Amino acid sequence: MANQPSPSAILCAAFNQDNSCFAIGTRDGFRIFDSNTGRLLYERAIGAFIVVEMLFSTSLLSIVGAGEQPSLSPRRLCLFNTKTGAALRELNFLTSILAVRMNKKRLVVVLLEKTYIYDINSLQILDTIDTVPNLKGLCAFSPSLDGSFLAFPASITKGSVLVYNVMELQSHCEIDAHRSPLAAMVLSSNGMYIATASEQGTIIRVHLVSDATKSYSFRRGTYPSNIFSLSFSPSTELPDILLASSSSGSVHVFSLGFALNHRSRRSNTFLGSIVPDSVTDVLDSAYHHVLHHAVPAGVKSNAVVRKIERVPDTSMAECAVLRATISVLTNGGYFLEYGSTINRQNESSWTLEREYNLLTVQGEQAASSNVGN
Repeated sequence: MANQPSPSAILCAAFNQDNSCFAIGTRDGFRIFDSNTGRLLYERAIGAFIVVEMLFSTSLLSIVGAGEQPSLSPRRLCLFNTKTGAALRELNFLTSILAVRMNKKRLVVVLLEKTYIYDINSLQILDTIDTVPNLKGLCAFSPSLDGSFLAFPASITKGSVLVYNVMELQSHCEIDAHRSPLAAMVLSSNGMYIATASEQGTIIRVHLVSDATKSYSFRRGTYPSNIFSLSFSPSTELPDILLASSSSGSVHVFSLGFALNHRSRRSNTFLGSIVPDSVTDVLDSAYHHVLHHAVPAGVKSNAVVRKIERVPDTSMAECAVLRATISVLTNGGYFLEYGSTINRQNESSWTLEREYNLLTVQGEQAASSNVGN
């Protein structure tokens, strides 16, 4: 990435709810890509956008302008149909929209000190939540209708999280996750787990949402770093891995499955009987794998686990390998895809499989931009 564009080339970048597609907003318009093939699916050059959110792989988008054109106010949410190229509905607010989240039943709009919950079909407002000042529009949302939770900061002085049930329209729990204010959070797709990082960025914690109990604590590093994104691997129960991208340019993989097996073995030892899990998990870095220089340092990135599979390890009898497909969007204007493999000995390897410029790619061009072909 020697010719990396400006760090602000992309104003927003987000994967859809199942990571099958992603959308970017620029000063010229917005673009939608297929994550599997890299194919450019749709583009619209009508001005600058700071929010472009997809509803799975449907034609419905939620878009918010950057305010650089009079018609694209950051206080106006437009529900846009990519099939017709027309606006379906518009919602206007008193202050700028900082984040938007959707599932098949709910529309969530995050402002500085308020969060609105709508029925996505009728656009009837269902609830208004007063929040602490949320300058970054920080939130996490699980799109599952069975465990549809919304999480956002509950404090500006410490890392407390308020978890709200958007289907039952009531607060579910509050979690005291960190001593410092929050910098990143993510809910697993089924809403069972929430992962958080503070502004210090040294510790990543995972809590079970149902009873707000801490399940894991992982040390990312000794020195502070900005955590740009967190992502669980797709799973119906306990995700296999948790992913983090940071301002150092590194991508971190934490093996939840390996840590769980280690915890059950350690509980039978003398040390395990006297040292709490939360302490030993933080100190033990054996389940932390790092790809250094995955993206340029300081460039904001959004990394997700798109696929995960268990494949036979031909080098050892009766051993299986965990293989993850990790996709990264950078605000410098690039898409990168890495293959990460973790074997039974908890050893990892990384391969860059695809890389292309999101701003210059045309039509089928991205699909053929595979590394090493």
